[in-house]
Amino acid sequence: MAGVKIAVIGGGIAGVSAAYHLVEAHPGADVVLLEAEPVLAHHTTGRSAAILVENLSTIPNRILTRVSVDFLHDTPEDLVDAPLLSPRTVMTISSEDESDQMDDLLAEGSLLPSPTVELTVDEAMAYFPPLHRELIHRAALEPDCADVDVGALHQAYVRGFRRGGGQIATSARVDAARRDGDGWCLETTDGNVGADVVVNAAGAWGDVVAGRAGVEPIGLQPCRRTAFMVNGPGCDTTGWAFTAEIGHNWYVKHDGEQLLCSLGDETPCEPCDAKPEELDVALAIERINEATTLGIRSVNSAWAGLRTFTPDRSLAIGPDPETPSFVWCVGQGGCGIQTSRGAGLLLADLALGGEPSVAFGGANVSDLLPGRFRSHG
Repeated sequence: MAGVKIAVIGGGIAGVSAAYHLVEAHPGADVVLLEAEPVLAHHTTGRSAAILVENLSTIPNRILTRVSVDFLHDTPEDLVDAPLLSPRTVMTISSEDESDQMDDLLAEGSLLPSPTVELTVDEAMAYFPPLHRELIHRAALEPDCADVDVGALHQAYVRGFRRGGGQIATSARVDAARRDGDGWCLETTDGNVGADVVVNAAGAWGDVVAGRAGVEPIGLQPCRRTAFMVNGPGCDTTGWAFTAEIGHNWYVKHDGEQLLCSLGDETPCEPCDAKPEELDVALAIERINEATTLGIRSVNSAWAGLRTFTPDRSLAIGPDPETPSFVWCVGQGGCGIQTSRGAGLLLADLALGGEPSVAFGGANVSDLLPGRFRSHG
């Protein structure tokens, strides 16, 4: 739509994907991306060790993953310098008490192009030899997963956005947003910015941005997750699966000569620059050492990031029903990397009053729209 000015707030994966797809879908629009920090992707995106797992998250979020998969596997060559994905198997183990959860996992993965498969205990041990055999009751394998080069994916969207004429302003925190006729005046730390449409892709700060714009929040909850690196077992770990306990009590992924470990925690907190908690690291080490022969004693490095959820744990994408020129793209909740293409595309489809494009194949996206959180709407 020629002449429309769109301001995207947030320079993480949600914001850059939204911005890229907006200039692709609406080449006549003037799109500017505003990031509060001096650099893009400073918070959650820059701390993500993402794995593409199709058997993950809610049914609405899986729609976005499905739309994203081909783009991740076969990204346009003018956006990347190398493939974004590298193969990775993912294994989930459970105790006898968690057998029902394993049934659910297998059922949810049964209709995927590469279905989730149940493993024997011997097969599970082969995929992750340090496990204590007696603690494995059941195991399942996601055979067609992949590590995602998050930095390269983020940069691909930035590259495409800039080539499409988009502008990026860093150190431009939005402190207030007020209606200005039919549009908006955004008061930022880098001066005022006028826009016809505001896209809220501010991650953990999504409800904060809404409040500054006089828009009703939707109930976002940031949750801290702590991760850390330890020395590997000193043997060849090639072919080892990313291994997680089905109750989200811990996970381990081999990464060269080191192992990436986490408690798999989701600790509610306020929007912040998350820092690792020593107690979370210690508890993760305790649980991993109980379940494996790894014998972790020290940590090489640790960090934390925020995973932000809507009340029903599905993303919120599209115009606010009461303020249509304020458009949401929030609630990625731990699957923002693998849903980024679908989320950005849907955002661009809906931002200016359109309908979902043919890429969604007629899928019902009503449970992704922000209006579902308006009891009076």
